[in-house]
Amino acid sequence: MIRVSNLAVPLDHTDEALEQALAARLGVKAEDVRAYHVFRRGHDARKRGRIQLVYTLDCDVASEETLLQKHQKDPHIRPTPDMRWAPPSIVGQLTSRPVVIGAGPCGLLAALVLAQAGLKPIIIERGRAVRNRTADTFALWRKSLFTAESNVQFGEGGAGTFSDGKLYSGVSDPRFLGRKVLEEFVKAGAPEEILYLSKPHIGTFRLVTVVQSLRAQIEELGGEYRFETRVEGFDTEGEGDERRLRAVCLSTGETLPADRVILAVGHSARDTFAMLDTLGVEMKAKPFSIGVRIEHPQSVIDVARFGPQAGHPLLGAADYKLVHHASTGRGVYSFCMCPGGQVVAATSEAEQVVTNGMSQYSRAERNANSGMVVEVRPGVDYPDHALSGIAFQRHWEKAAFQAGGGRYFAPAQRVGDFLAGRASTQLGSVVPSYQPGVTPTDLARCLPDCVVASLREALPLFERKIKGYAMDDAVMTGVETRTSSPLRISRDKTGQSPTLRGLFPAGEGAGYAGGILSAGIDGIRVAEWLAQSL
Repeated sequence: MIRVSNLAVPLDHTDEALEQALAARLGVKAEDVRAYHVFRRGHDARKRGRIQLVYTLDCDVASEETLLQKHQKDPHIRPTPDMRWAPPSIVGQLTSRPVVIGAGPCGLLAALVLAQAGLKPIIIERGRAVRNRTADTFALWRKSLFTAESNVQFGEGGAGTFSDGKLYSGVSDPRFLGRKVLEEFVKAGAPEEILYLSKPHIGTFRLVTVVQSLRAQIEELGGEYRFETRVEGFDTEGEGDERRLRAVCLSTGETLPADRVILAVGHSARDTFAMLDTLGVEMKAKPFSIGVRIEHPQSVIDVARFGPQAGHPLLGAADYKLVHHASTGRGVYSFCMCPGGQVVAATSEAEQVVTNGMSQYSRAERNANSGMVVEVRPGVDYPDHALSGIAFQRHWEKAAFQAGGGRYFAPAQRVGDFLAGRASTQLGSVVPSYQPGVTPTDLARCLPDCVVASLREALPLFERKIKGYAMDDAVMTGVETRTSSPLRISRDKTGQSPTLRGLFPAGEGAGYAGGILSAGIDGIRVAEWLAQSL
């Protein structure tokens, strides 16, 4: 098979036109293309009114070797790579079953790979099963009822369950582990289109079904889940470089023998990070970003991005990606953009306000929302200690709770008021989607000065790129603080902590991923490392 990439055709092309474009690109007759299938489809919207679809096609063509030789200097015509994944081979013997801490996307894929390798993992999840945690999460959104161990951050499926369900990433993936993730999701009930769309997503409700199906597969292969169980400590033996993990201490009072543990706790397991710090597990502070969620009418974004072709069924709701390097020395950028979605309450601790974005598969809600965040750094904005970023996050999350007036209402401000430096007393035509509700105020009360200054500089510049972006009535809701983990847990070339052998830090919480797909990829990689350590 030959893979042909970057093949552009008009938005409303016919199948025949696509076949002809493929044949012309290869320099062959249409009948010489025996078969083809779509590996990837995206769009190029740089020219408003003349949007093109851009394909990557795998095709069966006569005289493949001759054609590859002819096009050897064309980077967009190459042999189709072998993307099949093989389970890791097991050489040694387990003295205890491997443990996976956390049932988010990283933990799910790690547990699945271990189960497929015949290792029968035990999955420890502090939160509840996904259907139960959905009820708890909705109770916060609708009734201001907060549950500490079952919310947007904690529970089966992880934080990604209540998001746009984006399944794309910019991480280097030479072994096509991302393809393995997508194929497992499709087998678990995700729509097959995620295998070929350039920016696939499946939305919250479909993710719930996928998560449940993955759990059923893991259990069928001998895996075991323990929900509503928190890891409170580790038993170890040895000293220095020889210190090894021997058991996991659980909130149930049980001490579970375990000499190989994958730590996939997500970026909000602050008590777990504190426990690891007390144990002397090597961790380092790292930069992250904080800011707000910004909402516009989705129709404004659609027209700005797609022009007269806005609303075309193959384009769907428009997204965007914005970046500005501010004079403050900070990067300002859009984060986790959710077309046709809503802003949601995402705190994992009492009397704090954290925002996030979520979309359903249809992306049919009235507003577009995105994080609009600014980079903060250890040693500059908070002390250069592993846990200092957490204290920094907490400070602003508590300030947001107070500015919102309590009851988990979020502070909100019109963009026009924010740019003018005055508090909002009421909102305008853009109705905020955050539940349980918002309080008009001055967001400068709950953001660092450097973040406020950077956002005020960036917003008018983003208006030049997307007309309407700095519209007076656009709504900013605070605060967005959980963009990524504020620390990184060290691991060596074998995937293990250099200060606690047998502990395999993984995923977003450990500082090695940023989103569902990259977390799943890291989960596979770490599960392979664990298997190779036997």
